[in-house]
Amino acid sequence: MRAQFVLSEIGVGLRRNLTMTFAVIVSVALSLALFGGALLMREQVSTMKDYWYDKVNVSIFLCNKNDAATSTKCAKGAVTAQQKEQIETDLKKMDIVEKVIHESTDDAYKHYKEQYSDTAIASVITPDQMQESFRVKLDDPEKYKVVATAFAGRDGVESVQDQRGILQNLFDLMNGMNVAALGVMALMLVIALMLIVNTVRVSAFSRRRETGIMRLVGASSFYIQMPFIMEAAFAGLLGGAVACIMLLVGRYFLIDHGIALAEKMQLVNFIGWDAVLSVLPLVLVIGLLMPSLAAFVALRKYLKV
Repeated sequence: MRAQFVLSEIGVGLRRNLTMTFAVIVSVALSLALFGGALLMREQVSTMKDYWYDKVNVSIFLCNKNDAATSTKCAKGAVTAQQKEQIETDLKKMDIVEKVIHESTDDAYKHYKEQYSDTAIASVITPDQMQESFRVKLDDPEKYKVVATAFAGRDGVESVQDQRGILQNLFDLMNGMNVAALGVMALMLVIALMLIVNTVRVSAFSRRRETGIMRLVGASSFYIQMPFIMEAAFAGLLGGAVACIMLLVGRYFLIDHGIALAEKMQLVNFIGWDAVLSVLPLVLVIGLLMPSLAAFVALRKYLKV
């Protein structure tokens, strides 16, 4: 009997405040979709870092005869065979080094021609203008500075470059977008909470006589609060469900179909469905609990009858 009464009160409350309930559902859905999207964006950045950082190398460029005239670091002339041998030996002794690959001037010239064969400058570049280098694969790419400190400034070394820097601007952009999404999410969350509190207050005010009578006949605070809290929880749960659908549809159309980024950007390792599905329960739980807590706080004033 009590359960039937609570459920009937929930239906009455939702019908009385249909417009505001709809606004709560929409605002909760948008804020939680942005929240889930921000979590997935962070996961995407992490996935891309793991994928690309595992592939990039530290490059130690050696001096050639042309560098001796243009670079102060190569003032002593082109790298000697003894210096090359010593550099390679020292690299292989380092615990953080996984693999060392020597790229000769001929190899560098061949790779350059393959990548830039369509450009005008490719026709005037000669092998002797290219730099020899050691491509160093590290166990942990974050330890680049260890190699840079050990070899920068050595005789025969023109420069030490970390290829992660090429990707860092992209990751910084994605992190910036993630922060922006979190900022918009926070704004939408505040709007959603304000709507929830106002909706509960309007509902409680319109039923103040019933709640007063219930208090006078001995109904507990929890029993009086329950219909209002469940109304807010139901609206929030619907908003969470809509947010989950938005995340699923977004993943489907952005990556797999529609825009199909997975086909257009094959070098990018996109997050899978497992990452999206792992976020959905959290979105639903927040969608359920956030309005419930907001309603509980808002009702404390209206129970003093």
